[in-house]
Amino acid sequence: MNETARRSTVYFEPELHRALRVKAAHSQRTVSEIVNEAVRFALREDEEDLAAIKSRSRESTMTYEQLLEDLKSHGKI
Repeated sequence: MNETARRSTVYFEPELHRALRVKAAHSQRTVSEIVNEAVRFALREDEEDLAAIKSRSRESTMTYEQLLEDLKSHGKI
């Protein structure tokens, strides 16, 4: 663990904690490493979603009915 790491208390459901400990043992990593990786992945996924929304913010919008009509006209439904 690096010197700038911060401690936090997290409460896991018993089954989840058990599975996490087993995964840590099998992968020869710490529970902290696995949790940090999972949180990093979740935040990166959110960042990608926000970037996609921002990049499409200038696109025109359509109603649900217009969307259905467009999909039908292109043989999608």
